[in-house]
Amino acid sequence: MQAGPSGRPCRRVRYVLTFLDALKRLLVGKPFRSERLKQRPLPKREAFGLFSANALSSVAYSPDEILLTLALAGVAALALSPWVGLAVIVVLLVIVASYRQSLQAYPSGGDYQIASENLGKKAGIAVGSALMLDYVLTVAVSMSSAAHYVVSAVPVLHGWQPAVASAGVVILALMSLRGARKTGPAAAAPTYIFTAAVLLLCAAGFVQYLTGNLGLAPSAAFDIVPEPGLEAGLTGLAGALLVLRAFSTGAAALTGVETPSSNVASFQPPRARNAATTLLALGVAAAVMTMAVIYLARLTEVHVVQSPAQQLRLDGGPVPADYFQMPVLSQLAGTVFGAGHPLFYLVMAATVLVLALAAHMAFGSFPTLASILATDGFLPRQLRTRGDRLGYSNGILTLAGAALVLVLLFRADVTQLIQLYVVGVFVSFTISQLGMIRHWGRQLRATGHRRVRHRMARSRMVNLIGFALTATMLVVVLASKFIFGAWLVVLGIVALSLVMYSINRHYERLARELAVDPDQPATALPSRVHAVILVSHVRKPVLRALAFARASRPSRLDAVVVDIDPAETAATLADWERLKIPVPITVLASPYRETTTPILDYIKNIRRESPRDLVVVYIPEYVVGRWWEQLVHNQTALRIKTRLHFEPGVMVASVPWQLASSDAVRKYQELG
Repeated sequence: MQAGPSGRPCRRVRYVLTFLDALKRLLVGKPFRSERLKQRPLPKREAFGLFSANALSSVAYSPDEILLTLALAGVAALALSPWVGLAVIVVLLVIVASYRQSLQAYPSGGDYQIASENLGKKAGIAVGSALMLDYVLTVAVSMSSAAHYVVSAVPVLHGWQPAVASAGVVILALMSLRGARKTGPAAAAPTYIFTAAVLLLCAAGFVQYLTGNLGLAPSAAFDIVPEPGLEAGLTGLAGALLVLRAFSTGAAALTGVETPSSNVASFQPPRARNAATTLLALGVAAAVMTMAVIYLARLTEVHVVQSPAQQLRLDGGPVPADYFQMPVLSQLAGTVFGAGHPLFYLVMAATVLVLALAAHMAFGSFPTLASILATDGFLPRQLRTRGDRLGYSNGILTLAGAALVLVLLFRADVTQLIQLYVVGVFVSFTISQLGMIRHWGRQLRATGHRRVRHRMARSRMVNLIGFALTATMLVVVLASKFIFGAWLVVLGIVALSLVMYSINRHYERLARELAVDPDQPATALPSRVHAVILVSHVRKPVLRALAFARASRPSRLDAVVVDIDPAETAATLADWERLKIPVPITVLASPYRETTTPILDYIKNIRRESPRDLVVVYIPEYVVGRWWEQLVHNQTALRIKTRLHFEPGVMVASVPWQLASSDAVRKYQELG
């Protein structure tokens, strides 16, 4: 390896690069060959564990949101929680039935494809925007909720919820960048463990209730202070609006229901039938678990509120300053099993794992959707390429960055994040169901077989009911949660849709602009080539540029030097004469000591005199090995190149000269 006089600079560059490359390999791992991209089809038992994680993990926070919203009207209003939960379950089952029709018609795609093919490009953009924001919120909500369960099990971490949630996002991002497997029995295990743990908890709780041994939750001793205007409970218009708000907030239980229908291609054959079975099992499991948790919380008198310091009272006084409000599942596990019991920690660990799995699956869905949108020309093309470990690295980093911003901005407050969560879900639900109605209508007009038409008409009716219900839910969600943060998601969907539409228009204009004219000869040559070499001092890089320019045999070859310092210019001309360089050199006056403008004027003058000539400007440049050397070299050349790129009929040829400090980089790249 070559080095400077002392040998140290090159070694230092190599050590820095070695460290950075080693750090990358430590965090990400060695590259994978493309052959590893193929994945085996999933049996139903594994697919259920993976594709149900998002929907089932909502049991960890959706009952909390129903209870704390109703608590705004006082303790008495909590009696309505099972009925609100039942209404959410009804909507859940209708959506499951609707998506069972969708996956039969579109086994290779999800909501984005349904909307694009049946309702047009703008509808597809709206669904794509809503789904991308929904995936970001899935990560933020899941990891924020997981942080609260971690603190429930390890109280010493109280106050560190944002840090715990942020660490979880970073860890999941690194796992995704490493290409961590999202299939297999081990990957699906958290969902099954969580389902078993919740069902065991609820079954034990109901047995204790029937035998008279069920105790009260730790928060049952607290009184709830109603919000101003709701002292009379759920009466009048304010009470009705509060119930609607609790219903729309509890609709977080519906997130992720569509996941099996968007991943039909991942199932073993018969794919559509297995996906439909998984979707039905998901709906039943989510319904049973959600209702069981809500009802058990009612029996144990769990009290959760949005602001414990303002809304809770203990013996007429405020709650302790260090009071930490545990999530509903934590309180139930502590009540049924005991706070220090191994089963209590099992429920906590299972909940954290399934929430992490839900976020991990979003790290697979978001980059995949972004890649599809980029392929269709709605997002930058960089999002469609895979990284070293076969994952869509740019999409993963984008999702991680957006989720971290939300976690830190809202300080891992699940209640505030939930206000943003459900809007995007129901936007995609509603547009997708409308697209399915149009799909079945078109199929009915093209089909004459009576039995097939009857089946299609039945499917259209199911999707029509689904559309009516999801559209109503969307209106309810927007009306009840708009001022509480839903407007941010609406604004985000609109802004992202406009960006995607603008990107698409740009790519379409670019394609038209760059399309080859059939009447234009593909081998058309310029009449002449006029080469210009930029000279500052007569040094080795200039002589190399001169040699390259002469080797290309241009029609005319000139050299130019800008007269910024008369003494330096005179020295350059003297060296030019001394070396007997057989190329004419022109001195460009620069009364204001500016380099770029005289060169541009000179090039423009050549173009005016010979518009059909091609002008090639040769610029000597240094290749450096240290990052700071780039700051002190090549800056003038960079400015000149940037300006010349906008001149028609002008090409810029960069002639590199490798400095000694770059040898270490080259040698290291050859070895690695």
